[in-house]
Amino acid sequence: MEKNILETDSSSLANTEKFDDLKQFVVFIVGNETFAVDMIPVQEIIRLPGIVKVPLAPLSLEGIANLRGRVLPIVNLRRIFNFEEKTYDDSTRALVIDLDQFFGFIVDRVVSVINIEPEHIEGVEGIRGTIDSELLIGVIKDVAGFPLVMIIDFHKLINKEFANISTFSQSANSTFSVTEMEFNKNLEKEDDELQLVSFTVAGQEYAIDISRVQEIVQLPETIIHVPNSPPHVLGIMTLRDQLLPIVDLRCLFNLPNQEVDDRCRIVVIRLGTMVVGLITDSVSEVLRVDKKGINPVPHLFARQGEMSDISQICQLDNGKRLVSIISVDRMFNHASIKETLKTVEDMKENKELKETIETDNEEQVVVFRLGEGEFGVPIESVQEILRVPDELTRIPKAPNFVEGVINLRGVVLPVIDQRRQFELPSIERNDRQRIIVILLNDMRVGFIVDAVSEVLKIPKKDIEPSPQVFREQAKFLNRIANLEKQKRIIQLIEPTNLLDETNQLQLTNLV
Repeated sequence: MEKNILETDSSSLANTEKFDDLKQFVVFIVGNETFAVDMIPVQEIIRLPGIVKVPLAPLSLEGIANLRGRVLPIVNLRRIFNFEEKTYDDSTRALVIDLDQFFGFIVDRVVSVINIEPEHIEGVEGIRGTIDSELLIGVIKDVAGFPLVMIIDFHKLINKEFANISTFSQSANSTFSVTEMEFNKNLEKEDDELQLVSFTVAGQEYAIDISRVQEIVQLPETIIHVPNSPPHVLGIMTLRDQLLPIVDLRCLFNLPNQEVDDRCRIVVIRLGTMVVGLITDSVSEVLRVDKKGINPVPHLFARQGEMSDISQICQLDNGKRLVSIISVDRMFNHASIKETLKTVEDMKENKELKETIETDNEEQVVVFRLGEGEFGVPIESVQEILRVPDELTRIPKAPNFVEGVINLRGVVLPVIDQRRQFELPSIERNDRQRIIVILLNDMRVGFIVDAVSEVLKIPKKDIEPSPQVFREQAKFLNRIANLEKQKRIIQLIEPTNLLDETNQLQLTNLV
């Protein structure tokens, strides 16, 4: 049994025999203790993958890894339990567990999968040991050759260790699928219920059947105008190398105009192979509503104005909350929408437009190294790259985060050691180190890095939000370039967050 579980994957776990009256657990060892986890959220058991360190991470976060295209935070259980450090060996494994976000937990050894009758699981009252009993669901005695096996509640463990956890940061340039917003399309639908994605437009609440929603994305920086299009067709955007028509619901529904802001979202709906993006003021939630509370639109309004696209009205909170349900079929039947879709198909053959799409779907970054990690900053924020001089001029009473200053063509340039800012060990100066000069609010600041690797064009489809497990990381590193084919993970830095307002004011007074 031990040999099989060590080499197991998600498919073999799924095929493990189950019994209706038994609970299954994966038994594993960390330090001198034996633990178990409910098998249901365990996705797979893997050998330890290549791990990329994350700056400013708590000690228990070993780093992040690429698991077949998925960015996976790797957590060190020995450190959480304050056990002695141990060198990883052939027995070391990572349990991949779904806790609303996938995590990998490093364990010393996986023992077996066991079947236990629920009545044999005892409470933790009176249990004394090195493990906080609040992290335990229960214990099993005299099983698999062990006198005591402790069942860990991994949800509690993560919530305690990473109190500031959020499933994903949503940066200004990121896109995210409905599932990443906890819009779970795979939930089992009951015959008497309907699942709806709800959103607001001009203070009114609307919804669309979740089965018609492909994803939800933020507004792009550039929307391309469609010639001779009706007013409510705002234009087209590129979404993973495809052209997506954008419809302004305010205009379509004859509602007051309003400037877009950071809360606005585009709901991408589909009908067969066709897709259209709808601009909304904000996305609210996924509603699971009883069909008894859904009524057809009164005939008097069904063909008037915005009501022509509304098929039903949903009554919630005892009728105090009304949600208008948009009919995707009716919307796609608009003559103007059909014409726009045809125009988009014609535009796909435009060579000049194709080149624009390719440019719009890439980000160009300067890649540099700190320790074993690769990082990137947008090329437009980089003013120049300099060699580190033999000596930097120290400034009395300068902030401790300032390494010194240099004279850059008559201008005083404050220089910060990025290793120090990311709390990495110091190294001796060497010829490979460089100063990356970045413009922050009209002030140039130099950051010393271990080496500058390249200027890289990264497809936007390969850029995703970082798994956020601690607050300090979110300040600097809110996105990741996940280059699966190259087996590279590049952590992308938001330059404007490198220094807070207080530090920037200190630098201004310094120069």
